[in-house]
Amino acid sequence: MSTTDTRSPTRRRRSFLSLSDLSLDEHRTLLARARELKALRARCQPVTTLAGRTLLLLFEKHSTRTRVSFEAAIQQLGGGSVTLPLQDSQLSRGELFIVMTGGMAGIAGTVLVLYATILGPVIPDAAGHIVVSNSRNHRMDALVPLLIPEVNQEHLGLLPVQKKKEGWRGEIVTNPNCAVVALAMALAALLPFRPKRAVVTTLQSISGAGYPGVPSLDVTANVIPHIEGEEEKIDPETRKILGKFAAGKIEPHGVTISATTTRVPVVYGHTESVSVELGEKTSREEILEAFREFSGPPQKLELPSAPAQPIVYLDAPDRPQPRLDSERGGGMVVFIGRLRPCQVLGHKFVALGHNTIRGAAGAAILNAELMVANKLLG
Repeated sequence: MSTTDTRSPTRRRRSFLSLSDLSLDEHRTLLARARELKALRARCQPVTTLAGRTLLLLFEKHSTRTRVSFEAAIQQLGGGSVTLPLQDSQLSRGELFIVMTGGMAGIAGTVLVLYATILGPVIPDAAGHIVVSNSRNHRMDALVPLLIPEVNQEHLGLLPVQKKKEGWRGEIVTNPNCAVVALAMALAALLPFRPKRAVVTTLQSISGAGYPGVPSLDVTANVIPHIEGEEEKIDPETRKILGKFAAGKIEPHGVTISATTTRVPVVYGHTESVSVELGEKTSREEILEAFREFSGPPQKLELPSAPAQPIVYLDAPDRPQPRLDSERGGGMVVFIGRLRPCQVLGHKFVALGHNTIRGAAGAAILNAELMVANKLLG
């Protein structure tokens, strides 16, 4: 590592194999910390340096002794590890890398940056990958597209800016939180009427918590009125998705969203009760037409994973329902129903999306398909 490298320490490429990569003070700090940890273990005191963390181990060449040594050390420090054999992975073959996570967002963030950026000097041909991610990591990074292909294809214009400003060989594209997709698509259909404020209460399925999910004694015949970290994502992610791309950056949409997220005993499908205030005086018939006419580039391009109609309005007063509707259209359709007047904000409706397909895996695949169609990936 050159001493003239001006990148932040978290992005510097340093190696313990080269003493010059670390300063004298850093060497002293590491040795002092090693003595402290050794003393704690000698007294049989628990060490929690890596508690709650999972580390990714990447080995250019297989070595059982090295791998076991690292895994044992990580375990002794209270953490966990995942070993990825490069020789057998798509990384070594130059393929597209799609990151899917279920409760492993910490390690996913490391994987994203490693694959897109910094592995090249360590492992030949490893960096420079295009990463299409379902992980929460990097969704709100200013230079990373948060993509719903029917809504904001133009945000892919961030990619050349991302590569230039970050100095990356690869690129990162993300898709939204599973509860954001249905809301963002519904509000995108209403953009001509200038949405100003929205209130959303979600009824999110247990599969959204990842495998093995919510403990049965907690959720059976019950509603859990809080999902940690979920409500905070809905307003900023939705506003970014609906925002305008200009002059190399995204200007978030001005709509204000108040969200309450709950967990309910449903296996698949997130249901949302939405109230919205529009800047334009709009009739029920105009809103219905906007929902029914909503479409985008995936439909025009006839992408393999794209539904013919991304939003389907159901007239029956008791629809949409997760059990009856979430898997229709291959799980890629957002279903809307119960459009009616709202005495507070003007209009209200119910939306439903499949959380693990349109809200996760299917979204990432559709993003990749759109990039292929636009010759951004291939």
